[in-house]
Amino acid sequence: MIVSSYLKRISVPIIFIFLFLQLSTAQTITVLDAESLLPIPGVALVNKIKSKTIITDTKGEVSLSIFNANEVIFFKDFLYEEQGLTKSQIVKNKGVVYLFPKVEGLDQILISASKFEQHKRDIPQTIVNVSAKDIVLANPQTSADLLEGTGHIYIQKSQLGGGSPMIRGFSTNRLLIAVDGVRMNNAIFRGGNLQNVISIDPFAVQHTEVTLGAGSVVYGSDAIGGVMSFYTKKPQFSETDALDFSATALTRFATANKEKTGHIDFNLGYQRWAFLTSVSYTDFDDLRMGSHGPDDYLRTEYVTQANDEDRIVANSNPQLQTPTGYNQINLMQKLRYKSSEYLDLDLGLYYSTTSDYSRYDRLIRYRDDALRSAEWNYGPQQWFMGNFQLTKRSSSSNLYDKIQTTLAFQNFKESREDRDFQSEIRSVRAESVDAISFNLDLEKSLNSKTSLFYGVEYLHNTVHSKGHDLNIETGAQEVSVTRYPDGATWQSIAAYASFKYKPHPKFVFQTGLRFNQVMAKADFTANNVFLNLPFDAAEVNTGALTGTAGITWSPSDFIQWKLNASTAFRAPNIDDIGKVFDSEPGAVVVPNKDLKAEYAYSGELGLKLQFNKHIILDVATYYTFLDEALIRRDYELNGETELVYNGELSTIQAIQNASKAWIYGFEAGLELHFSKYLQLRSQYNVIGGTEDNNGVEEPVRHVAPNFGRTHLRWKKKKVLLDAFMVYNNALSFQQLSPSETSKDYIYALDANGNPYAPAWHTFNIRTQYQYSDQLRFTASLENITDQRYRPYSSGISAAGRNFILALKYTL
Repeated sequence: MIVSSYLKRISVPIIFIFLFLQLSTAQTITVLDAESLLPIPGVALVNKIKSKTIITDTKGEVSLSIFNANEVIFFKDFLYEEQGLTKSQIVKNKGVVYLFPKVEGLDQILISASKFEQHKRDIPQTIVNVSAKDIVLANPQTSADLLEGTGHIYIQKSQLGGGSPMIRGFSTNRLLIAVDGVRMNNAIFRGGNLQNVISIDPFAVQHTEVTLGAGSVVYGSDAIGGVMSFYTKKPQFSETDALDFSATALTRFATANKEKTGHIDFNLGYQRWAFLTSVSYTDFDDLRMGSHGPDDYLRTEYVTQANDEDRIVANSNPQLQTPTGYNQINLMQKLRYKSSEYLDLDLGLYYSTTSDYSRYDRLIRYRDDALRSAEWNYGPQQWFMGNFQLTKRSSSSNLYDKIQTTLAFQNFKESREDRDFQSEIRSVRAESVDAISFNLDLEKSLNSKTSLFYGVEYLHNTVHSKGHDLNIETGAQEVSVTRYPDGATWQSIAAYASFKYKPHPKFVFQTGLRFNQVMAKADFTANNVFLNLPFDAAEVNTGALTGTAGITWSPSDFIQWKLNASTAFRAPNIDDIGKVFDSEPGAVVVPNKDLKAEYAYSGELGLKLQFNKHIILDVATYYTFLDEALIRRDYELNGETELVYNGELSTIQAIQNASKAWIYGFEAGLELHFSKYLQLRSQYNVIGGTEDNNGVEEPVRHVAPNFGRTHLRWKKKKVLLDAFMVYNNALSFQQLSPSETSKDYIYALDANGNPYAPAWHTFNIRTQYQYSDQLRFTASLENITDQRYRPYSSGISAAGRNFILALKYTL
């Protein structure tokens, strides 16, 4: 009885002490995304009467010490479903709170449309957002693969070290790439396929926004078909007096090209200073194609050297695309300083370089019955950027609420080396571009319904170009024609303003204007030793006025309409007016000084339907007319239509304002949310277009075949499964543009022996397992049925069956 009485007396205090200790150890909790299991910074924790508020830090962590034990705590973030929990409920879940993303993404905050934050629902254009969790799940090999995973963008590759995006029938220098608000396009961005996007490290990217359609009002020349805005990770400040240290390490392996990747980044955060370092290294071997598909794609033989002599040898494994391997390193260093609540300074240093890598599509060309080239290599593709940004907020200025100044310097280096089979002469061309940019962007709220975004921009590019022929037997060098006129310059000065009027939460009107003046100079004196052009210099001095106007109307939660009209332009650059190169077998492109800007006139209508938050249908249709299109056409030089270039009699061509184009399309996206754990997402794109060639309408080169992808995802607790299908329609011989039919070596042949692009599809599955808060495994099996296929216009076949394994550790 005494013992029993004693136990009764101490039981209540013991239980109370136990609960107190439990709650004490759970004072610091972690808030995670329920799907990706990534920490969510910036979540507001509020009590019912809103008298207490606290925010999660960069690790998604926060202390609950200000809240009482039985007080309901509400977790609020505009991207996630609100949740209310007590301390005891959180303790039962071991101090971890999982938030579910909102089904519908109209409340997403986007930057690219105006360079300042706006709700997605207010923007009249279609913008695709790739979030951090999307990137983690997709686990892309390059940033080109990151874009392809959206389902809206088609990717062309001429070699493994490639990735040229196509958006709504446009590509290369009619699309604009921006990194942390800085324009990457430079004076030698060409109309042929570009691989500059692979210089952007996908492991350093925080999120990506892709504007589908014109963006010239904000971004100027080149933004005709779309804008790809990459935003890299930012250094994070500490929310306390203590140092906030975090780090991520990742390793990845893929079987199709024996990829070996390593990445590490770490953040040092203080209250006013923050530093972020990121390093990535990737090594690729030759890429293996699939087993089931056209034999035309097989690599049956290749050129090798033995005893200083070129020989054609049989490929022991025709599915192995030899040579395609290369390696790449990416470095990024960032610094942030917060001098006050109203002033931030950001400095970013970026560097990327590849090894030499083969241009595979040039190595599979034949001349008669023998391979044409013994060598065709790109030299290291190097990119450096220094980016300084100052952001100031004000509540009293009559000119701005927020002002952002960006000053950047970029240096691009690229080179080409090629040698014909059994030739002792290696042709070497090397280029570099120095690019300086200055942007001043301002935002001003005129009243509760009206906002103004405006700014100015200045760009200056200097092009350096060298060329020589090397005798590989004697070592003798001889100066030769350069790809571009050495010392050429390209400048742009612009001012823009965008106006946003929101008289009602359900209706938004946005409009804007931009005036741009572009100046370019090129001196051909040195190249005229070889070309004998009828001129020694070329100048471009052209102005462009572009505009946009659009509305978004949401009469109810069920439906939203978007309507937008815009004009866009692309001014001639140094690649247009001054390039000399062999564009295709038997053709050479020469400079043309008589060029002017091309203009695009576009319209887009979008409709979004949401049925009880379980079914979302998103469709859009668009039409673009391209006038005075800059395009490669046959040309006369000194009255001649042919000249000898690199020892071969070649048809003379030049870039000319010689065409018009009509491009149209339809896009449809579907989301089915069967439950919080199971969802289906599908995207399909229909594209068409023709261009004028002396009164004859022909297919447009960069109009991709109809394509799409469908994902079925299941996510519960620590496991995510994603089964998906990627599919692509065929393009017959009649549907290929003339410039593509001349490259029959990259296509399959139909029953009549004509080149065409066959339809293809792949089945794929990937899984993600969150072993702990720190360790995540991702495994993928792509192209399960081992299909042999080649995406449209690509010179290299896609990977066959490919097993990918990645491990990510976060501290």
